[in-house]
Amino acid sequence: MKWTRITIDTTVEATDMISYELNEAGFEGVEVEDHVPLTEEDRKTMYVDLLPDEIAPDDGTAKVSCYFEIADGEDIETTRLKAEEAKSKVVSILEDIKPFFNIGAGTVTVSETEDKDWINNWKQFFKPFRLDENIIIKPTWEKVDDANDDDIIVEIDPGTAFGTGSHETTRLCISGIKKYLKPGMKVLDLGCGSGILSIIALKLGAGAVVGTDIDPNAITATNTNLEVNGIAEGAMTAFQGNLLEDEELCKKLGYGEYDIVVANILADVIIPLSSIAKKFMKPDGVFITSGIIDFKENEVKEAFVENGLEVVEVNPMGEWLSIIGR
Repeated sequence: MKWTRITIDTTVEATDMISYELNEAGFEGVEVEDHVPLTEEDRKTMYVDLLPDEIAPDDGTAKVSCYFEIADGEDIETTRLKAEEAKSKVVSILEDIKPFFNIGAGTVTVSETEDKDWINNWKQFFKPFRLDENIIIKPTWEKVDDANDDDIIVEIDPGTAFGTGSHETTRLCISGIKKYLKPGMKVLDLGCGSGILSIIALKLGAGAVVGTDIDPNAITATNTNLEVNGIAEGAMTAFQGNLLEDEELCKKLGYGEYDIVVANILADVIIPLSSIAKKFMKPDGVFITSGIIDFKENEVKEAFVENGLEVVEVNPMGEWLSIIGR
């Protein structure tokens, strides 16, 4: 089965109305591409910081695409006629919208795309890999043939919303956990995502781990991966919520209970988190952070000092940093 894609070059102003009309007309999978900057609310629910050269300038233009299905065995001429009919319908929709919205160029193009399982086709690129000398990250659907007897194998099914653990920021956090974790310690994982840091901490000997994330999908992913890795029930508890806004959640986690607090998020979240991280830590506890773009190093270090944390390590990898406070 294949799909025909119809793409409209338009403006940001018109995308909502065009999307609405395409849905009403029975088109499937409407998608919008634009360069509108993320809002502060959007950034609060994201786990990747953006480098300045990755952000395209917002020129007010946008593309709106929609799809319709090509039936198996359908001949070329029938497909062509359907595509022309669909294109005409889209052009008519734009003509109806034009008096009320600036639709920009308003050009309509038709292309064909192979049928793909867009939810799962990324899995072909996620293979087992060695995170460091003795930690292997393995997707649940793959096998590991070259594991050593002392290797720690972590099975991860990250889903589409979370990383696989291959990013520099994750490696930096793992390095910090391996350095400071002693058997039986209690760990707090802020922004647990797929649960990869929590699971590794448990496999390295942590006595208990508590995780938090503002995204409910993260809690689901974490609990799934705990089960996949055979983690004993009760070894980790994951809570959904925003510590910066929910005092009751903070109290529920328990102040002064953790030997290690780890946060692999991004600098703009770590900075305010540093004001409460100390409250969760035992005397001489450590705060292991990563996800910090190098040009934000001083901002994070200043926040640590202002909130009573001594900066004991700054570890770089590529353009990213891990900053550890005590």
